[in-house]
Amino acid sequence: MFEARSVVTPTASHFKLKSLHPKERADEYEYMKDVLYASAVGSLMYAMVGSRPDLGFAVGLISRFMSHPSREHLEAVKWVLRYVAGAYQKCLTFKKSTEFRVEGFSDSDYSADLDKRRSVSGIVFQVGGNTVSRKSGLQSVVALSTTEAEYMALTLAVKEAIWLRNFVTELGYKQDSVRIHCDSQSAIALSKNAVHHERTKHMDTQFNFIRDIVSK
Repeated sequence: MFEARSVVTPTASHFKLKSLHPKERADEYEYMKDVLYASAVGSLMYAMVGSRPDLGFAVGLISRFMSHPSREHLEAVKWVLRYVAGAYQKCLTFKKSTEFRVEGFSDSDYSADLDKRRSVSGIVFQVGGNTVSRKSGLQSVVALSTTEAEYMALTLAVKEAIWLRNFVTELGYKQDSVRIHCDSQSAIALSKNAVHHERTKHMDTQFNFIRDIVSK
């Protein structure tokens, strides 16, 4: 795959990956039994955890089908490998900044899981402009709107922000508040409004702690 034609994104929108039905598993087994699918995904996961946050979403997607992969899943893995082949020299760069502050970014992919229709949360945190923490993963419950998906991703980001702020405080860099960037105005408004609306009453209470944090 190193000599394959490279691509510019870790995954592509035309991949609509989902789990196989029992009959499909039998059809795909003979073709996939000698394919090193799990080894390829494991190697990509190792790179992602170590130094490649740009692979987070793609690796999270292809790793859901480790037990029963298909040819379509394999094409998605090859796509990621083609991306790595073209971008293998890219890496995390750490440089000195004039301000040692924690700053975060939050986003979600609504209803991305075609099997259970769960959304994906994605967060990235920087300290002094350097990426030190990142996560991309399925949300624990099904969101009924993009606002809910963004709100749950924002909640995950707030929890990480609290931990990082306390950590840098122990290092001697006291920080009163952490700026978190979110591209959903409705999720931002929901995090600031302490009134329960009819459309959001059903949301799990654990996500509403963000309002207390924002008010503080």
